[in-house]
Amino acid sequence: MAKFFKFYPKTPYVSNTSSSGVEVVTNIIARFAFENKLKENANAFYKYTIKDSDNPEIIARKIYGNSERHWIVLLFNDIIDPQFDWPLKYETFTRYVDEKYSTSDYADTANTSVSGLSWAQNVSNVQSYYKVVTRTSADGTQIQEKLEVDANTYANIGTSQVSYTLSDSSTIVESITTDTKTYYDYENELNEAKREIKILKEEFVSQVEKEFKRVISLWVI
Repeated sequence: MAKFFKFYPKTPYVSNTSSSGVEVVTNIIARFAFENKLKENANAFYKYTIKDSDNPEIIARKIYGNSERHWIVLLFNDIIDPQFDWPLKYETFTRYVDEKYSTSDYADTANTSVSGLSWAQNVSNVQSYYKVVTRTSADGTQIQEKLEVDANTYANIGTSQVSYTLSDSSTIVESITTDTKTYYDYENELNEAKREIKILKEEFVSQVEKEFKRVISLWVI
């Protein structure tokens, strides 16, 4: 990370701690972004699933041979805050859930013996309600729709199964069921969704670094 900011331009800054009243500091508000046409070009990247042992520096070293290229991994995926936009490790994730739901708005652990994590995992504490429509054709092919509904609608959904005959004489069996999502599953889905990122192919890295240095050097306040 330290080497990353060495390319940033310097700018004068009025400071009370300086004898002259002016200091020269690094302009950390300078920004660089990848063009959308590159990020959307399937020939320029490949998919990567972040592991619990990964961080931007580890991925950059593993793929690009240099951990200082971590900024390519982050910016190519529009990750501004690696602390919250990066998937949490399992231990950190469970601690986050426990702390988040150990509040008066949720588990109220001050007045109960239930931990925030246990409360979030309890199937009785529902974050989302769903109506599930499953259509099964004669050859066993299934198409499923999962529609989020409110609690009142959910309570009035009856499970059912109906067969339809199509114009070609084939049959479709439509089943209606219900499902729910706990607060833990909700948080886990949000966290897991962050694991799928795009990795810029190595052959583009040198040109990107040159362009980065050029663009950053143009920032002047």
